Amino acid sequence: MCSHHPVCPSADSPDREASHVIASHPDQGWSLLCNGVVLFDDTGLLLPDGTVVAPHRSPVAA
Repeated sequence: MCSHHPVCPSADSPDREASHVIASHPDQGWSLLCNGVVLFDDTGLLLPDGTVVAPHRSPVAA
């Protein structure tokens, strides 16, 4: 899917969230990355194969 140089990480790569945003819908709380991953505002992910990755926020410092 990616035509960027260097090529964006694949959907199964650990750094998949580093891919370019190709469609942003902040009003709905999600963005589509060029590797086919849907990134939600709560840091959850929907992978192209339908796999769901639970939100993985960093703990908030006190």
